[in-house]
Parts: sequence; structure tokens; C-alpha cells
Amino acid sequence: MRLHDLKPNPGAKHRRKRLGCGESSGHGKTSGKGHKGQKARSGGSIRPGFEGGQMPLIRRLPKRGFNNVNFKTAYGIVNLDDLEKRFDDGVAINEKLLRGAGVIRGTLDGVKVLGRGEVKKKFHLEVDSISTSAREKIEKAGGTITLISKKVEVKRKK
Repeated sequence: MRLHDLKPNPGAKHRRKRLGCGESSGHGKTSGKGHKGQKARSGGSIRPGFEGGQMPLIRRLPKRGFNNVNFKTAYGIVNLDDLEKRFDDGVAINEKLLRGAGVIRGTLDGVKVLGRGEVKKKFHLEVDSISTSAREKIEKAGGTITLISKKVEVKRKK
């Protein structure tokens, strides 16, 4: 078998619909767009859910229930193996240092350390939350942990 012997599977390739190539082509004159109207114009399209100016269904129905997205606490997650490979022994690690190193980014309510990986260096952590396994590993390596308690503001949707 050579490269010139290769062919696509039957039915895998389709002919392109050639629009505007005369009446006998089957796609002439209006090119399958019908007569006049918004959808026949170039660039004329309507967004999904648009009902011609009528009040859309999503706005007509009553809104019910609780949505926790507005109230949840978003932590920046950091694992021990990330700390081990990026920081030196004896460093005081806080949110500012983690952002500078590119470990966490975005709008966050705090930093949480999880216990994936092993720790051989002594870290001094200033974080908002830490898992039990991460606490044990850091203390076993001789590091310290300071928990920061930030005032939690209730975020309300306006």
C-alpha cells in the first residue's frame, strides 16, 4: 500500500453545496434562503432564544429556588508538591507570594492547602484553610501553619 492508494471511506466526503450557480443547479436564484426577510439578508441572523421581540420564555417564567453560586467561598487550591518544587526551605508562604509565583490567580476568597505530594522543606504557611493530611506533613517536616481568618462578606446579587 502506498500513499496514492489511500482513499477516504465511502460516504465520508460530501460535495459542497454550490450556491447561486443558475436555476438548473437546484441552488440558484435565492440560494436556498427563500424570499426576502431577515434570514435571507447577508449578516441577517437572530440569536438563539429570540422570539421576534415577544418577551422570551426565560423571562416570562418565575424564578424560584436558591442558587449557591452567589454565596460559595472560592478558595485557590495549592498542593504540597507545588510548594515543594517552587519554593526554598524556610520561606514564609502567603497569598501574595503564591500569586507572584503564578501558583494561584483570579478572584479568590482565600487559599487552601491540600496534601498531595511529600514535603521535605520547612515552610511557614499563612493560609485561610488547610487539610488534615497537609497539616500533618508540614508539621512533621518542621514547618509552621498560621490560619488567617478573614471577615466573610455575604455576596448578594443585585
